[in-house]
Amino acid sequence: MSELADFRKMKDTFFKENYQSPLDQVERASFTGLKYYPENPELCFDLALEKFPKPEKVIMPTSTGDQQDYWHIGRISFPVKDQIAVLHVYLAVDGGEYFLPFVDATAPLETYGGGRYLEPDDLGDGQLHVDFNLAYNPYCAYNDRWSCPVPPPENRLAVRIEAGEKLFHE
Repeated sequence: MSELADFRKMKDTFFKENYQSPLDQVERASFTGLKYYPENPELCFDLALEKFPKPEKVIMPTSTGDQQDYWHIGRISFPVKDQIAVLHVYLAVDGGEYFLPFVDATAPLETYGGGRYLEPDDLGDGQLHVDFNLAYNPYCAYNDRWSCPVPPPENRLAVRIEAGEKLFHE
């Protein structure tokens, strides 16, 4: 089993068994696993983070009408099916991991219409490891009691990112 398959199996176990799962008890009882695209090595990159000279504080609206503060710190560019896609990268104002919320052309028919998320790994020297096979639905895709940041307009792609998690509810 690959590292990605192991990760997905652990995530399915968490969703099925853990009390902190975003699924309610009824959904957990019948849960058989999340749906994913097959692993796609062409959508796994080590990319230069083009940092902005001065990060800008932005407010992202959430799925429940709340707001969350982020630093808009830069952008990345990468190839997808003979096109160059650009996504903007954020950092929570209280620190933590890089945050990459996005919506692509697979939404809303194959992936969650509210977008998917990634937390790219910092490789140092201005490089990020971005693996779209790890793209996931925010918890608000499973249960509307969760408040999730809405991907900003600059992170809405016209290309298909056929990797990562698919729709949960059809």
